[in-house]
Amino acid sequence: MSTPLRRLPAVEEQALLAPLLPAAGAVVITARVADQRVIAAAGVAGDGRTAAGPETRFETGSISKTFAGLLLAEMAARGEVAYDAPVDRFLPPGTAPRSRGGRVTLLHLATHTSGLPRLPAALLLRAGPRWFSDPYAAFGTDELLASVRRSRPRPGHRVRYSTFGIGLLGLALSRAAGTPYPDLLAARVLHPLGLHRTDCGQDPDQATGYWHGRPRPPISLPGMPAAGAVRSTGRDLLAYTEALLAPEEAGPGLPESLRTGLAEAVRPRLAVRPGGDRVGLVWNIRRRPGHDLYFHTGATRGFTTFAGFSPQARVVFTAAVNQTCGRRADFVQQAYLLLRGLADGGVPQGVSGTAAA
Repeated sequence: MSTPLRRLPAVEEQALLAPLLPAAGAVVITARVADQRVIAAAGVAGDGRTAAGPETRFETGSISKTFAGLLLAEMAARGEVAYDAPVDRFLPPGTAPRSRGGRVTLLHLATHTSGLPRLPAALLLRAGPRWFSDPYAAFGTDELLASVRRSRPRPGHRVRYSTFGIGLLGLALSRAAGTPYPDLLAARVLHPLGLHRTDCGQDPDQATGYWHGRPRPPISLPGMPAAGAVRSTGRDLLAYTEALLAPEEAGPGLPESLRTGLAEAVRPRLAVRPGGDRVGLVWNIRRRPGHDLYFHTGATRGFTTFAGFSPQARVVFTAAVNQTCGRRADFVQQAYLLLRGLADGGVPQGVSGTAAA
């Protein structure tokens, strides 16, 4: 996208941030409405000195899962994997799930219909001492495969959100390509899209996350990076969702496999209930009068994030804060309402106006 990202005028910035701003910490939001691209930010990144801005890196939590869905679509476009391929085709011998009625496919994993639980039972046991700091740190690939082998899923029966399932999807894609997942994601998705500040790496460059006012260490997911290891910035999250909004505008040099993947990642795959919400590759899709809202949230032990867009309304909205707010917290609800309001035409003055900071 060639339109420059601009800072909102102070009055509009404060009005837009007010519903999202926590008592302390940093919050960054970005939006695109029609051809206007804007950013608003407040607070400090965690060291007490650096003001939050477009390059502040946040843990994205479960928004990482949407990147895994896009990677699946990109690899399917290349013919390297098939959506209906059973996941055990890409696993070591003797580690397949013991499914009850049919085999678990890659599409089952990407649409949360694999029948796998939200988290592996073994992870919950190991995570106990680290639950409020870095709960996934002791759960590696061997532990994931052992949990898969012990699982008894019933695939295709119903939508059941599963971090376990997306972690397994990432492992399957990695093994299919013969490349570690973080490197594969970077080569196939992040670098081609120009997301140069987005990756799965732990580094001191990211903001400090907080849980109830206490600083938390960076999250580590050695066994399931696809499920929650991605770090990103407001600028990159905006560019990522813009590419999903309009793959045809994502740049002339983009590989056709990725352009196809962008379109396939957001294609509705199933209905959660007749006439109601739908599911793409990981993305939630909510039907509204005249348009659809695509959205996903993320949370770690120190961060909360939101990303959403409406193709018909040509609206994108992302929000990130370096505090754990919980899945049902005001931050997530207010972020969704801001996306919905923008898509419904409730455009703040600074978004649609011409003044630039």
